[in-house]
Amino acid sequence: MKNTSLVLAMTAVSAALFGSSVPVQAATPRIGVVMATFDDNFLTVLRTGMERYAKEQGVTLQIEDSKNEVGTQVNQIQNFIASGVDAIIVSAVDTDATVAMSNDAQAAGIPLVYVNRQPVNVEFLPDNQAFIASNEVDSGTLQTREVCRQLGGKGDVLVLMGALTDQAGIQRTRDIHDVIEKDPACKGMKIVAEQSGNWQRSQGNDLMTNWLSAGIHFDAVIANNDEMAIGAIQAMKAVGYDMNKVVVAGIDATQDALAAMKAGELDVTVFQDAAGQGRGAVDAALRLARKDAVDQKVWVPFELVTHSNYSQYTSRN
Repeated sequence: MKNTSLVLAMTAVSAALFGSSVPVQAATPRIGVVMATFDDNFLTVLRTGMERYAKEQGVTLQIEDSKNEVGTQVNQIQNFIASGVDAIIVSAVDTDATVAMSNDAQAAGIPLVYVNRQPVNVEFLPDNQAFIASNEVDSGTLQTREVCRQLGGKGDVLVLMGALTDQAGIQRTRDIHDVIEKDPACKGMKIVAEQSGNWQRSQGNDLMTNWLSAGIHFDAVIANNDEMAIGAIQAMKAVGYDMNKVVVAGIDATQDALAAMKAGELDVTVFQDAAGQGRGAVDAALRLARKDAVDQKVWVPFELVTHSNYSQYTSRN
């Protein structure tokens, strides 16, 4: 297996990952999939992408909802191993818990593919394991630089963080801090409060309601995903807050986010190709099951989305 990272443009993603079909063996491959949660819009699109591609390839997917419980997810993986699936795909609940998952799959000789959420052991994966995602160093960086541009380089910022057990949330928050602290054009920005909303719209709403009640001044809201950004928007609208006075940013470019952008409520998001990641995960799992060469890291690029180009993304996720 190649151990180098592969950075792909969208056209290259289609050509390299999905352009040619993976020939199906006589025995229909069976892949076990464990999703961190079914209660997440982005992961739902990712799951749908897997299902569609698997159907095209004549592959059987068994998909389980881990309900954001690490113990549940570990048990599901162990059950897949015991049942002798051809490969396993994991959207991790806790990216710090992936060492044991990798070890269990490796001991059983079953290929494993992590998707979307970067495992803590990504640099030490066995040869029959891989990681398909978008590089989170780019996500929060694109997002925060655009907020900086729209603010004119200065202003008070609220940060809605993702789950603290998730590498994506940790990295996206780090990106925000890095842009503000290291980009000379953005040093007039100041983070006045930040808290985890665990990727959830309802928690984003609750946190914003609390900040509004506390009378905290802010010029921008930077959320690690669209769901929390939408929750914050709902809380502001509920008290009649003037949305023209605040820049709101999310990540993922979900359909709900694009609708909020069309309505003039969301100002920035970053497209993450959920369907592409799902297809890439199934493709990698199939190839590993057949002992084909697969790049151990495949990056599907992020793309900045604003009012000027959001219409190009309405059918992408």
